[in-house]
Amino acid sequence: MKPHLKVLLAAPRGFCAGVERAIQIVERALGKYGPPVYVRHEIVHNRYVVERLEGMGARFVEELDEVPPGKPVIFSAHGVPKSVPAEAQSRELLYFDATCPLVSKVHTEAERHFRGGHQILLIGHAGHPEVIGTLGQLPEGAIILIETPEDAEAFQPRDPNALAYITQTTLSIDEAAGIVSILRRRFPSIAGPRKNDICYATTNRQEAVKAIAQHCDGMLVIGSPNSSNSKRLVEVALREGCRWAALVERAGNIDWNLFANGDAVGVTAGASAPEELVQEVLEAIGARYTLSIEEVEVRQEQVTFKLPRGLTAA
Repeated sequence: MKPHLKVLLAAPRGFCAGVERAIQIVERALGKYGPPVYVRHEIVHNRYVVERLEGMGARFVEELDEVPPGKPVIFSAHGVPKSVPAEAQSRELLYFDATCPLVSKVHTEAERHFRGGHQILLIGHAGHPEVIGTLGQLPEGAIILIETPEDAEAFQPRDPNALAYITQTTLSIDEAAGIVSILRRRFPSIAGPRKNDICYATTNRQEAVKAIAQHCDGMLVIGSPNSSNSKRLVEVALREGCRWAALVERAGNIDWNLFANGDAVGVTAGASAPEELVQEVLEAIGARYTLSIEEVEVRQEQVTFKLPRGLTAA
């Protein structure tokens, strides 16, 4: 007889509007132009999604010099430096920008602060494609990266009265708030976003994890290891009281030893993980345990983003 296990299923979870839009752009381009369609960088950070699109005829490349003349190319949802569309134009490539509109909002803010003569601080993680794209919106040195509270304490501004900050959209809400509070304490006149830069989907998924974490022994977060928002969900689960939290790409990656001596587990998915992977994980747990599943919804999401012109009627 299988042991009993309670599963608390976080909602919202999985795909956000920016990810759905990016995937749709690739699918529409394939439908309109036929394969292959080229994509610079992983369209979203999820191997399952990337492999499905590869099966449809998408070709993923790191740089534009890998794109043959006359073939369409798509920029990933994370955003790109301004040099990338400039290069595409100079090579006369047909390109579509799948940058999430909420990332584009941060780019616009950076340019507005720059025009206002501000030195700009970007709270984010070095090397992440979104951060690389945001840094690349302005001349080198115009944006200073702040990764930790220690960075915020040590930073010495050119002019403390001409400072502004922006943030990566997929940060831990609590950690980002801690860094912002240090900057505001040190530089009371620092300008910030008109509306929080951390996106609605990141915020909602972290709030959903907080709602269930204290009622779970552990938490499974479905997502890829290079997914920033998925890694933040693991951190939030541990901070909120889970004994363990694990990031898994597929059901086959689950460490079943983690389930020992527990009677409740939380399940969620990062913003680039499709719902079919959630169901795959639940089926795998159900093969070993008699499940009672409770979905805990903290908020409903009804956000949608328009597709680029040229693909809307494909």
